Amino acid sequence: MEYITLDKLIEDLKLEVVYGANNMDEVKITGSDVNRPGLQMAGYFDKFAYERVQIIGNVEWHFFNGLSEELRYERTKKMLSFPIPALVISRDLPIFPEMIELAIQYNRSILRTNLPTTKFVNELINHLDYLLAPEMTVHGVLVEVYGMGILIIGKSGVGKSETALELVKRGHRLVADDAVEIKRVEDELRGQAPDLIRHFMEIRGIGILDIERLYGVGAVKKNEFIDLVVELEFWDETKEYDRVGLDEDCIDLLGIRVQKLIIPVRPGRNLAMIVEVAARNTRQKKLGYNAAEELNNRIKDQIKSRKRNKIEDL
Repeated sequence: MEYITLDKLIEDLKLEVVYGANNMDEVKITGSDVNRPGLQMAGYFDKFAYERVQIIGNVEWHFFNGLSEELRYERTKKMLSFPIPALVISRDLPIFPEMIELAIQYNRSILRTNLPTTKFVNELINHLDYLLAPEMTVHGVLVEVYGMGILIIGKSGVGKSETALELVKRGHRLVADDAVEIKRVEDELRGQAPDLIRHFMEIRGIGILDIERLYGVGAVKKNEFIDLVVELEFWDETKEYDRVGLDEDCIDLLGIRVQKLIIPVRPGRNLAMIVEVAARNTRQKKLGYNAAEELNNRIKDQIKSRKRNKIEDL
């Protein structure tokens, strides 16, 4: 999402509209930065970040209240003459009459929240960061397995949904089936299902399933960070699959490299169990233990030991 409109932001954060501009549905907010206009209230406008949402907290309000009516009117007029997206007053503080008058004159929105300033700023920034984050949609299934987000991808009909369904039966949680919306939030990837198909799953031969109704609210989750990508592919007899795990493959998603495993599919393989083991093994690696490296080091140590023994025997 490149921007969010002001009316949508008001709805999301449940802000009180003291005065609403007649074009709130056209006012676009394109960044998560905010501005507390203390310097502007003091008369400094050279570096005024007017394109940001303006927030008046307890300190700014009391400073403004201490100004004369004439000076307060002048500073408010100057501030609202800039095309600011909106002016938000926190802590349910009273609105100065000149703010309403000048908001009408310049067609600017005056909003209010009962939250403390710092808490509201954090909530606003986090909300905008998430909505405006780079995003992409991937064909696949996202499940939470042992607290880790596992993105299962592969060709149509390879068994992605069936594997996810078996994982749900084993007590894990479904996040998204068929389409996974991925957002980059700082240096992490968060996936979720589109609103329209959230908690639904398609199983060939059965049709559409509502996982939340079938297995309960504990079987689904709204979103999850992506820690591992598992690609299912039909078994290829001519291909050599990794049997040790020393060489890690990665996939690039929105500029972030995520570990990827390729799991060959053939009759008799328990894919759900394999995904569970992959999740546990990936967690161990994140905690600093790599079973493949441990075995490799033991083999190297044994080879060195045998060489030393041969040298001593000579």
